[in-house]
Amino acid sequence: MVYLVSVTVLWAFSFSLIGVYLAGQVDPYFAVLSRILLALLLFSPLLLRYRFASSLVWPVIGLGALQLGLMYLFYYQSFLLLSVAEVLVFTIFTPMYITLLHDVLAKRFNPLFLLAALIAVLAAAIMRYQSLSEHYWTGFVVVQGANVCFAVGQVGYKKLLAGHPHIKQYQLFGWFYVGAALVAVPAWFLLGSDQYPATAVHWTVLLWLGLVASGMGYYGWNKGATQVSSGMLAVMNNALIPAGLLVNVVIWQRDTDLVRLSIGCVMIGFSIWLCRRPAGQGG
Repeated sequence: MVYLVSVTVLWAFSFSLIGVYLAGQVDPYFAVLSRILLALLLFSPLLLRYRFASSLVWPVIGLGALQLGLMYLFYYQSFLLLSVAEVLVFTIFTPMYITLLHDVLAKRFNPLFLLAALIAVLAAAIMRYQSLSEHYWTGFVVVQGANVCFAVGQVGYKKLLAGHPHIKQYQLFGWFYVGAALVAVPAWFLLGSDQYPATAVHWTVLLWLGLVASGMGYYGWNKGATQVSSGMLAVMNNALIPAGLLVNVVIWQRDTDLVRLSIGCVMIGFSIWLCRRPAGQGG
């Protein structure tokens, strides 16, 4: 839980940073590419130092391509169609995807975890529901693409590392960013524009997002995913919403319904309580 909570706090800033400083100002494909290459740079010394079997490396590369590379392409496009608040609204379904996918792979059904995920989805909707823009359906589909990629990546990494409990994950995780780069580089080359960062603020935000939010954040999140139950992982995906809203209130002085925020936080807390069993008890 320490990893997931820490990364939740870290990522709480990302929504607003992207929406305020990058969306519509910096080419989304270049933003994705820069984040991934910076994260890869952070882990590159470990790639050169440690060797792993190809049967482990290639799945991690594939998961990185999906969970980070393809997900980011959907994610950054969504900010061109939706406001920051609307993107947050549409991320609420990720816990459902995680819970159902994990149960399908495990060939069993855990109603408690599904209930916790449903409560987390409802809590997020209460906190963040508002009138939606004319790009509703297009934006919805794009964000769901990001959600599915993120959910499959988390569950896949959790299942893969369950079979290798003695692996030191920081030694392996650089291959995750290699996979993401294999998606980001051709996407930028084929679809990117010349709308590059033009100010020191743009570059500073990209550096923070690449080295900290992506480089440290995804390692911490995926490592945390291997240490908790699937239900807890699902619920924690929506804990980002109240954290992100608090950042909006405290730093950017955005208006937020504190009553709805409080109700949603209590509901997510209850969801976490339902999933309090450790990872070894129910996966």
